[in-house]
Amino acid sequence: MGGYGPPTTSHSRGLKAIGDRLRGEFGDGVDIRYVWNILDLGYQGGDLLWMTEQGILTLTYQSTSYLTEKVPELEFADLPFLFRDLAHARSAMDGALGAYLSRKIEERYAFRVLGYFENGYRHVTNRLRPVRTPADMAHMKIRLMPSQMHARTFAALGAVPFPCDLKEGLEAVRTGAVDAQENPFANTVTYGCHKVHRYVTLTNHCYMSRGLYLCRAAFEGWPERLRAAIQRAAREAIALQRELAVAEEETARKVLEAEGCEFEELTADQRAAFVRAVKPVHDEARKRFGDEVFALLDK
Repeated sequence: MGGYGPPTTSHSRGLKAIGDRLRGEFGDGVDIRYVWNILDLGYQGGDLLWMTEQGILTLTYQSTSYLTEKVPELEFADLPFLFRDLAHARSAMDGALGAYLSRKIEERYAFRVLGYFENGYRHVTNRLRPVRTPADMAHMKIRLMPSQMHARTFAALGAVPFPCDLKEGLEAVRTGAVDAQENPFANTVTYGCHKVHRYVTLTNHCYMSRGLYLCRAAFEGWPERLRAAIQRAAREAIALQRELAVAEEETARKVLEAEGCEFEELTADQRAAFVRAVKPVHDEARKRFGDEVFALLDK
């Protein structure tokens, strides 16, 4: 099992929970090893996908945005201000919307999708100025995940999108090649972005899921008992990881505050201005994906 974060993150602990569950049930009948952070080995975050397809890794997680080039339907999940709140996002990803997206992933990748870890709501940090309105983002160069939907969103807000893999993005943040980035608080702290970004705006602009992807060839070669066990273990680990993620966000915010970051908590009117600014992105998505996909949000 492998990912792209230290063993202390909620995602790494989620993987460990799966491993512990299987080891407890099968003992020496399973051989479980972990590669917590492939960035430490010189790889990029996106490399997790081909490594898992080819069986170099058996199980990984990755933000769904990284799969949008091959699975454009996943861009729907990247829409800004798509979910009402955390409970709505979780129910959608555990329900009809998540099932639809999983089918699309399995059609184009050699994966078995076990469900969705939570990367949570994302916020904007930057090195230039407080951001309270879309106008404050004018000409601000921002590192984004490799997703066209994210790029269209921030272009609509007046920023200059810079989509790239995590490794390249972190270097751009450190050197000042970009002015801003967007992430949950936990990622912002884990990646050290707060060391160079003083200004934090609680935009809550996008809820991000990290799919759990299992090498299909490995899964199909296992006995039925192991197949069923890892699916049960994944469901338990997802519930645990989401609890850990909430606590992780609270802890990370305290770290940001202790480091002297300046927080901007948007009022209802300020948030509404951001929602209005990205309305053309939603209108385009409704034409592209259709009302039937939007209807999956509440099934």
